[in-house]
Amino acid sequence: MARPVRCRRICFEPKYDSFSPCGAGQTEQVLLSVDEFEAVRLIDYEKRTHEQCARQMGVSRTTVTEMYERARGRIADCLVNGKTLCISGGNYALCDGSAQSGCGKVCDRKDYVAGKAAAGRKETGIMRIAVTYENGNVFPHFGHTEQFKVYDVLDGKVIESQVVSTEGSGHGALAGMLSERKVDTLICGGIGAGAQTALAEAGIRLYGGVSGNADEAVDALLAGDLQFNPHVHCDHHGEGHHHGEGHHCGENKAGCAGNGGNC
Repeated sequence: MARPVRCRRICFEPKYDSFSPCGAGQTEQVLLSVDEFEAVRLIDYEKRTHEQCARQMGVSRTTVTEMYERARGRIADCLVNGKTLCISGGNYALCDGSAQSGCGKVCDRKDYVAGKAAAGRKETGIMRIAVTYENGNVFPHFGHTEQFKVYDVLDGKVIESQVVSTEGSGHGALAGMLSERKVDTLICGGIGAGAQTALAEAGIRLYGGVSGNADEAVDALLAGDLQFNPHVHCDHHGEGHHHGEGHHCGENKAGCAGNGGNC
């Protein structure tokens, strides 16, 4: 069993979440996680040592060095090859002002809830919804998603949301990841029978066969209007994983979540 990733403490979320070459138009994207951004901010901008950065973020010096080198490599790739840098996701919690090195940040309720979501904790009465996520939309296949957007709901209203990286986890580990983060509801496109079983065993309610904008899907669920397929199924075999005869996901029977048979 893989060792669980320790939640990283950050003081500030980035003010800007993407950077792209001027006049380059649409370019290839490189993803930098928020915790990797924080390592660069502390070491390069605030001139902290790796040891000081590790203490601030609540992780080991080795972890900080790995994050920092990975982040610098991704930034260099963007500068040299003209790619777009996007800052999103990661395994982190916003600091509550208790860091020994003293960032002095006093968190409001929004920060507090976001920190709990990242750390896998949840206040009483909070409903936590996860959506397979890519570029604002519901990603069409659960097992291949690289991100979830996680929403905390109180009294029928979204009070906080954040994008969380799957850290390269595949089918078998994703249900466990969601369970650790106290997710109780999942919205996704196509999903295989094994993953459905794992979710059911974890007590996570499934709404599959969903496509379109992720935020709108959550709003529809809270309003009781979400269109989903209670019998969603998705078989895949290698790249492209097209469905065989009689297999489909999504209510329009056009394939996985309506994407022409791909999931």
